Amino acid sequence: MAAGRLTFRNINALAPMVRVGTLPMRLLALDYGADVVYCEVGAFSGIGLLSRRLSVTAGSQILCFSLQELIDIKMAQCRRVVNDVLDTVDFVAPDDRVMFRTCRKEKERVVFQMGTADPDRALAVARLVEMDVAAIDVNMGCPKEYSTKGGMGAALLSDPDKIEALEETVALAQRIEKVGVAAIAVHGRFKDERPQHPVHCDYIQAVARAVSVPVIANGGSLDLVKAYEDIEEFRCATGAASVMLARAAMWNASVFRSQGLLPLERVMQEYLKYAIRYDNHAFNTKYCLCQMLRDKVESPLGKQVQAAQTNAEISEALGLQEFYRQTEEQLQTRRDALQSSSLPSSPVVDGGVITMAVKFERREYPPQITPKMVLLEWSRKQRMEQPLYETVQRPQDRAFQSTVTLDEKKYRSSLWEKSKKFAEQAAAIVCLRFLGVPEGRVGDKDSDLVCKRKREGKANGRAEEERRKKLHAADDVLQELETSEQRVVMKTGSETSERSAD
Repeated sequence: MAAGRLTFRNINALAPMVRVGTLPMRLLALDYGADVVYCEVGAFSGIGLLSRRLSVTAGSQILCFSLQELIDIKMAQCRRVVNDVLDTVDFVAPDDRVMFRTCRKEKERVVFQMGTADPDRALAVARLVEMDVAAIDVNMGCPKEYSTKGGMGAALLSDPDKIEALEETVALAQRIEKVGVAAIAVHGRFKDERPQHPVHCDYIQAVARAVSVPVIANGGSLDLVKAYEDIEEFRCATGAASVMLARAAMWNASVFRSQGLLPLERVMQEYLKYAIRYDNHAFNTKYCLCQMLRDKVESPLGKQVQAAQTNAEISEALGLQEFYRQTEEQLQTRRDALQSSSLPSSPVVDGGVITMAVKFERREYPPQITPKMVLLEWSRKQRMEQPLYETVQRPQDRAFQSTVTLDEKKYRSSLWEKSKKFAEQAAAIVCLRFLGVPEGRVGDKDSDLVCKRKREGKANGRAEEERRKKLHAADDVLQELETSEQRVVMKTGSETSERSAD
């Protein structure tokens, strides 16, 4: 890379893949030697245009496993969020889903690809992400009906005017050189062909000869590229300046490693470490690992991975339990520190809800006492309706936040909790503190519930003492009766002995 600008000569790139090209896979590919990595957003790459700010990709296809490719209309609704816990930049949808996550390590080498049928929306998305990526790529290769019906993917190939409307782009290779694009990526298959069809190296070579900008060859994973040394052979066979890999990298990302392939289980472990470190969704993590396993997906390891529902369970399958535990502790410590330092501890009204930055710590309360119980007891004493709790879960980290309604007022902690129960307890704490009611913590002034429990305890203690006294008295009576009976028996026995002697 020169002067902060991508170069596309003599590079090996990770191709865009639906559900596979997320941050963990991109970072892993960079570790193993990839020069450029594509995100999963547009899902397909091929004959296309790459520039520093905007590019168009056409004529490519990569086997699509999901309909959840990210399109411009979704990205245009996102907001850019700096995630200080993970040290990432997240593009978050209105429903709080993270649509795209990136970090400093890949900033100068990640290409953002989108699916679009609207040049204005494409430009808006490009402006949204341009400061966090190295280049922007527009999908013009997806042959699937759900893309082409929306005017996206390969449908753009039949509308040169729409292609021209995109800033710094045109439809054909000879025309794109005039606008100064950086490279053209060519997937050597027709739009009605699939990965099982042979790649057309001669077509890629024809494009490479027709233009002066670098051409990136794509589509050789199945037939030609099995290991690192095959990459150069594919490049030579196509006459291309560079090579882009999809499935070969998906199956074993160490294909980019000049020293040779690594054992699959080691690659899976290294991938999982990134997935844990960057809080990748467990279902995406599991999906990518299963793609790596391929025909071994029914092996004992494969079955264990398939059965896992959380990153913790996946970590257990691959022997990374301790790494998972330590990483989760580190992230939680960082999360707690950031929350406590950035949020006010005094009440704040947010959208009609009274909020405070508080967390529920179980160790701070006596056994059998919780803030929810204290609030319920207090509301009963005040002859109010009992508190009503509403809880939501945040998709990106599956944390919980609860709002409690009491006397037509709403209370909520601005901090998110790891469980629904803890979130409800935190909401109860906010309500109690705002009302000035002792919440029952160890060392606090006794609340009504604590006093009630103490009175009940004392009453129970007195009752227990009385019961013990009665039992002792009964034991004394029984003991006296047993002693009397023994005396009678002894006396009767003596008299019998005397009569026998007579």
